[in-house]
Amino acid sequence: MIATIAHIIPILERTPATLRALLGGLSVEWTAPNEGPDSFSAFDNVGHLVHGERTDWIPRARLILAQGDDRRFAPYDRFAQLHESAGKTLSQLLDEFETLRTANVRELQSWCLTDEQLALEGEHPAFGAVTLRQLLATWAVHDLSHLAQIARVMAKQYREAVGPWRAYLPILDRP
Repeated sequence: MIATIAHIIPILERTPATLRALLGGLSVEWTAPNEGPDSFSAFDNVGHLVHGERTDWIPRARLILAQGDDRRFAPYDRFAQLHESAGKTLSQLLDEFETLRTANVRELQSWCLTDEQLALEGEHPAFGAVTLRQLLATWAVHDLSHLAQIARVMAKQYREAVGPWRAYLPILDRP
């Protein structure tokens, strides 16, 4: 499937409500566990998404659209949420994410991007040349990836509790 704005925006718009429906009001026993060192809990995932709304998707898209002399993306700190989310509640992070995402989707929609603009390139620090279309497709898949990660981490809390049904629940043994 070719990534189009019409396919990308519905995913981006739904992620905040999906996270709120899944995580809102849950105890820390559900939202704090992770899968070990350098892995994210549900709480960490939301903080990571908040950080991305501020520093990744729209700022990089603006850089591509500007087509200035330097189109190199600033490196992204995958663990910035560990200090940025300190002292915040999950409810606060969900609110913050929803506010930021709503503004970012509005900005994206306001650009009325053409196929020519979607083909413009920026420079990723690790991958080299990437197009705006690839960046925006990655934004939607990034959301879906973190939703899957949250579900997996939460499911693993019942890895032993499900008993023999574990054989039919591959989510419990996926890395």
